[in-house]
Amino acid sequence: MAEKRIHNQWSSRLAFMLAAIGSAVGLGNIWKFPYITGEHGGGAFVLVYLVCVALIGIPVMMAEIMLGRRGRANPINTLRTLAQEEGRSPLWAGVGWLGVFAGFIILSFYSVVAGWALAYIIEAMMGHFQGLSGETSGKLFGALTGSPERLLFWHSLFMLMTMVVVARGVRSGLERLVTWLMPLLFVLLAVLVGYAMAAGDFSRGFHYLFDVNFSEVFYRCSPEGQCTFTAEPVLVALGHAFFTLSLGMGAIMVYGSYMPKEASIAGSTLMIAVADTLVALMAGLAIFPLVFAEGLQPGAGPGLVFVTLPIAFGNMPGGQLVGTLFFLLLVFAAWSSSISLVEPAVAFLTENEHLTRPRAAGLIGITAWVLGIGSVLSFNLWSGEEYQVFGKTLFDIKDYLASNIMLPLGGLFIALFAGWALTRRSAEEELAMRSPGLFGKWYFVIRYIAPAGITLVFLNATGLI
Repeated sequence: MAEKRIHNQWSSRLAFMLAAIGSAVGLGNIWKFPYITGEHGGGAFVLVYLVCVALIGIPVMMAEIMLGRRGRANPINTLRTLAQEEGRSPLWAGVGWLGVFAGFIILSFYSVVAGWALAYIIEAMMGHFQGLSGETSGKLFGALTGSPERLLFWHSLFMLMTMVVVARGVRSGLERLVTWLMPLLFVLLAVLVGYAMAAGDFSRGFHYLFDVNFSEVFYRCSPEGQCTFTAEPVLVALGHAFFTLSLGMGAIMVYGSYMPKEASIAGSTLMIAVADTLVALMAGLAIFPLVFAEGLQPGAGPGLVFVTLPIAFGNMPGGQLVGTLFFLLLVFAAWSSSISLVEPAVAFLTENEHLTRPRAAGLIGITAWVLGIGSVLSFNLWSGEEYQVFGKTLFDIKDYLASNIMLPLGGLFIALFAGWALTRRSAEEELAMRSPGLFGKWYFVIRYIAPAGITLVFLNATGLI
């Protein structure tokens, strides 16, 4: 039955791994990871994040790839079919719908941020970073985000870039792009790290990223000196682990459905997670030394990359070229990830509604583009308090909803399905791990540790416990 459900396949295990790494490596690694690390105390937060990746992220990714390859269809059809084969409720297909919807939500603000990076490639090439101060850099970024027309143009261009690749199909589009894009991304990142070692305060950046001081992470202190314990950084780390590994949104599941049967799921997952984490750490090593060398603040929030770094690029030798390469790197990372965000929905339309890939990609792209207009307006016309909910703009709400709620919930349901709805025999057969003991450890984690960890952190974040 499984073989009849095959829609398409990668040409090799390497192609699958490059595509999955491309899905995982994106804005989350280069834009989001450095600034949330800066906001939550540096090295201790990095350690919490790495623990979340190892204990929960990797086992859940293995489960998602396993379900995708066993179902050989889009996430909705995969979970519906596997549930039927195991005699479970067809309502499990709702987890697939949750993932597809999460992908839409993420792309609708992801594309806007990627548009910033596109715009900043031009700014860097034109030498507009030269001699920037904190005030003038803020004005430069404010001029971009304050213009609905400019943001809409760059948002539209990036969405078009994404849909052109998706429309070309698995091998001609997705596979061909990541085959050359991912090696180039690693080369560019290595060049930037080397530059940070030569021109930045590398020692301070290194220690900031890897020295552990838990008091800076788990305690929030008021100006009066009163400190209270908080578990919020754990939720942020867990949510980011899901965000950066592309878990809970159906992307990894649909990529797994194209995975060759002979490829090792466990080995591939480990290499994907290692590559993704390496990119995040390298991004930190490229960014923080430059930030500290210019006397800037690492906890600058979302503007770290677009306000703080241009100051550094504008005041260092060769900064014009390095700044251009950095934002080119950011666009490449965003591009490889964005195609995975819409692939589950495109696969659903081609398999269920029998649309051609170009038509499906066009329909999905237009819908996501329209949703993204709200994200564009969040920085200008809809930025006022009258358009905010609990002090958050529409952009902020989408980011919080996707990263801290939808993705962890999607991961929780995937873990529950793999550990409880799917029989142990089916899981063992599909994973085909050489060591029974290793499979037993994974099975224990996916049944107990991952669901418990996700649930506890989620309930604490929502104030229920």
